[in-house]
Amino acid sequence: MADSEVCTKLSSTGYLHWADILTIVAYFVVVLIVGIFATFRASRKNDASGYFLAGKSMSFFPIGASIFASNIGAPLFVGLSGTAAASGIGGLIYEWHCIPFILMLAWVFIPVFTSSGVFTMPEYLQKRYGGTRLRIYLSVLSIVLYIITKISVEMYAGAVFVQMLLGWSMYASGTLVLVFSAAFTMSGGLTAVMFTDTLQTIVLTAGALVLTFKSLTEIGGYEYLQPKYMEAIPNTTRHGNSSCGLPRQDSFSLLRDPLNSDYPWPGTLIFNIPCDIWFWCSDQIMVQRSLAAKNLSHAKGGSIVAGYLKIFVFFLFVVPGMVARILYPDEVACADPAICECICDNPAGCSNIAYPLLVLRILSPGLRGLMLAALFAAVMSTLTSVFNSASSIFTMDLWRRFRKNAREWELLLVGRLVVLVLVGLSIIWIPIMQAAQGDQLWQYWQGMMSAVGPPWAMVFIMGFFWKRTTEQAAFYGTLAGQALGFARLFMSFAYPAPPCGTPDNRFYFLKIHFLYVAAIETAVTGICMILISLKTQPRPTSKLRRVTWWTRNDEDMQDISHDENDDTQQTVKEHSECTRRVMVCCGMPDDSQIRRSPEEIKAIQDKMTSIKESRRWKTFLDINGIILLTVTAFIIGYYR
Repeated sequence: MADSEVCTKLSSTGYLHWADILTIVAYFVVVLIVGIFATFRASRKNDASGYFLAGKSMSFFPIGASIFASNIGAPLFVGLSGTAAASGIGGLIYEWHCIPFILMLAWVFIPVFTSSGVFTMPEYLQKRYGGTRLRIYLSVLSIVLYIITKISVEMYAGAVFVQMLLGWSMYASGTLVLVFSAAFTMSGGLTAVMFTDTLQTIVLTAGALVLTFKSLTEIGGYEYLQPKYMEAIPNTTRHGNSSCGLPRQDSFSLLRDPLNSDYPWPGTLIFNIPCDIWFWCSDQIMVQRSLAAKNLSHAKGGSIVAGYLKIFVFFLFVVPGMVARILYPDEVACADPAICECICDNPAGCSNIAYPLLVLRILSPGLRGLMLAALFAAVMSTLTSVFNSASSIFTMDLWRRFRKNAREWELLLVGRLVVLVLVGLSIIWIPIMQAAQGDQLWQYWQGMMSAVGPPWAMVFIMGFFWKRTTEQAAFYGTLAGQALGFARLFMSFAYPAPPCGTPDNRFYFLKIHFLYVAAIETAVTGICMILISLKTQPRPTSKLRRVTWWTRNDEDMQDISHDENDDTQQTVKEHSECTRRVMVCCGMPDDSQIRRSPEEIKAIQDKMTSIKESRRWKTFLDINGIILLTVTAFIIGYYR
């Protein structure tokens, strides 16, 4: 196939049938109805806990669906499928390796977070360690990371899909999805997010399963996947006597060579543990879903649901990505920079278009629209989750520090305005991220997580299990570990890996796999924290109540000194009738009408911090957790 023919064929796919458009419109109408319903439901709990924690009223299935949908966004549609097309099933190890840590979230971390009565992770760090600098540092860093890793990645991945389907520019398509997602987050808070997540999980899973079935039918069935994938070679490689573009020999192996592979098994199985703990057990987005549970049993049930859904990622994203390479090797597996530039505007490679190309080529009208709706569902799910979590962090951890007497309506208004600011900053970041991600979005995303996650994981782990850990140790240990991670990250931006067939003359430090660098970060952070803790004054026992694993069941709440307490008494001011009407229209509470007795306040606090469980349900959930871990270990061993 000539270069011009490849490019012409690809560019001609940006067309939607009227049935596709009808399906997309119907989907958005349904989601809009669900969002409006959730908004009115949330208005009955119009305070900070209702907006940011869904009033602590969510059951296990919406929690599990929201955890799954918040993680299964466009990076998996575009990133994981693209990695599967380029190098096989290796990237899948991240999705199965994380299942034990999804369970750890509910069994180990949520009991402590709930017992301490926190809204956000920076708030927990202040309660655990004291002082304010650790809380402020994590708050600012979290928001920055949301912009450069989560929001911009979702926008870019979604824009790749929408560009091919609609022929729109990246900014137009990305901005459309961002604005729509921000509207849901601003209207109903976490309740709206979790209700739409549940709907979007159903749409996402159903649409992806349809595509998987049809794609396997195109190649004759699952039994032909491996032999045909290993023969999927672009013509430039076949006729050019080049090794670039050939499938990897270990394409169907999860556990790969420790030195000369893209996913070394010591890194993915062992050194990735701190990254998983940070992402699944201490990241605001994931924790916030479980904190919204009715009780601890529902939080555990949600983790089990999310864990089982994770198993199906193989069929939802990996298999379609590999089939796309089989059917369209000249485009998906292109190895010539000039041809790749012509096909997808990326000379490094076009593996990121694997999933969108499959949707365009093999799905019939209507089904194609369903898959576009599924993509919108995935992007919006993750973006609404990020927006809600980022607004929670800014409002509860930063704004209240400067506005100690801020009332409920002010906190909600600020949280919604923060979403608008995040949208603007993320649009600005897109071209920078587009230049940095190379030919595999999945590797870029995982590399970013590995650079920033391990030090924070150590701060939470040591804070949970070693009462001797001090604030000075946590702060300076984190700085030491992240200095190493950011140094590697910025160097990789400045000196990207050379294309296939070109010698790698970069610094040796840049040739070390990022998971091994994550292990070094973990060691540096841990050693610094231990040494500094032993040389500094430990926190008094009275201030460790309910903030560690060993003190989570203490009857009394911790003693908080005046300089650490942000929850000062609020001065309630009567509002005019006009002001009250405006606040009702905007979904904000009239806190001048709120009068709670001491008994009511105590009852609310007891509900928010209770970690009691029924013995019967505890046993049932423990057994199901063990079954899920056994299934996970089996499938990793089977595909090793």
